Amino acid sequence: MPVTRIATILRDGQPGTTITAKGWVRTRRDSKNGFSFIELNDGSCMKNLQVVVESTVPGYEQAIKDVTTGASVAIEGTVKDSPGKGQRIELHASSLTILGTADPATYPLQKKGHSFEFLREIAHLRARTNTFGAVARVRNCISWSIHNFFQQRGFLYLNTPIITTSDCEGAGEMFQVTTLDLAMLAKKQIDQIDWKFDFFAKPASLTVSGQLEAETYATAVGDCYTFGPTFRAENSNTTRHLAEFWMVEPEMPFYELPDNMDLAEAFIKTMVNDVLAKCGDDMEFFNERIDKTVLAKLENIRTKDFIRLPYTDAIEIITKSGKKFDYQVQWGSDLQTEHERFLTEEHFGQPVILYNYPRTLKPFYMRCNEDGKTVRAMDVLVPGVGEIIGGSQREERLDVLIQRMHECHLNPEDYWWYVDLRKYGTVPHSGFGLGLERAVLLITGMTNIRDVIPFPRTPGHADF
Repeated sequence: MPVTRIATILRDGQPGTTITAKGWVRTRRDSKNGFSFIELNDGSCMKNLQVVVESTVPGYEQAIKDVTTGASVAIEGTVKDSPGKGQRIELHASSLTILGTADPATYPLQKKGHSFEFLREIAHLRARTNTFGAVARVRNCISWSIHNFFQQRGFLYLNTPIITTSDCEGAGEMFQVTTLDLAMLAKKQIDQIDWKFDFFAKPASLTVSGQLEAETYATAVGDCYTFGPTFRAENSNTTRHLAEFWMVEPEMPFYELPDNMDLAEAFIKTMVNDVLAKCGDDMEFFNERIDKTVLAKLENIRTKDFIRLPYTDAIEIITKSGKKFDYQVQWGSDLQTEHERFLTEEHFGQPVILYNYPRTLKPFYMRCNEDGKTVRAMDVLVPGVGEIIGGSQREERLDVLIQRMHECHLNPEDYWWYVDLRKYGTVPHSGFGLGLERAVLLITGMTNIRDVIPFPRTPGHADF
């Protein structure tokens, strides 16, 4: 008999039908009247299926002893109306099969209320908890929404390289990829590496962005987007940084900065709408247990137009606010999370798109404004998180691009293929990047980015 997912059973199950349910035991209660209640969950939804197992079920006395928290079971039975409060139906078992036992003495999820820090140490099991099951389902919904958003608009899904010889951001915080024997190099105390002996015959790294490669397709086949893993070798242990994370990066020819802003705003609102529509129970859980304001924040994002504010005006608002910040700002300095959240949560009370940043703060590929001081960059800021999207109109003028590369201490010859895009049929174009984990933080109300990715990679931690 085919297995019916518990989410489907709870939604569509009708009294009198016979089904088979399989999953993991959350709890078991034994009645003095010769039967047991099992709360069964298979990860398809937040709620458990209540199963009633009477002592007349074959093998009850022997099997019920192994029905402990964490054990996996298969139960065939009949759906019946439930007299219990808050549940429409329950399953009355006709057979009970133990698929896998879980020793109560050693199973680490015996009790409720484990700290997130403890659960990070058992990342292979934490998805069985309510919180991390809900995170996984919301993350899945966001990923679906991302693809659906761009596919409905005719974007081409593009797979860009994970191994690259280009540093898109110019920060140098990249993981090196090599087949050289590093232990032997150290033993021989070799100072100068001859890269011709390495696999790619030149230094190579894990990518920090698929943007540059995506531009080659945007200027050939039109609107496209990448969605994949990216890497940053930044020695940071904050609640907002990971060494491995997922990015979605659309690139659009013939888009200028206002078009880019319009797309980014529609994109965020669509993700929020999709999750609220498809993950109602999970979102109620986050609003009740994680952040009691998360649904109100999402309603604010979903319904209000995003304010568009020049960087220069933002600096003036912050400096004249009279509020004491840990980091003071002046024109030419980068905004910190505390400044971004002040703008979105206190001053405006809604999302903000900052634009026209100082050119000294931004990478070489962002289009320079005529004032000679700023570039057509944009950051989308949202309440609760701060920056969630960074993007720009790209520099399409060959002479200005070369000048900017020199300003950023980059050799144009190393980016010869990128330069070629400006030599042959250059067009105005734009794009942005959104970190999937930042989006999950925003929508769930979780506060640590390590808790919204299945297996966090951070300094000193690459287990599982």
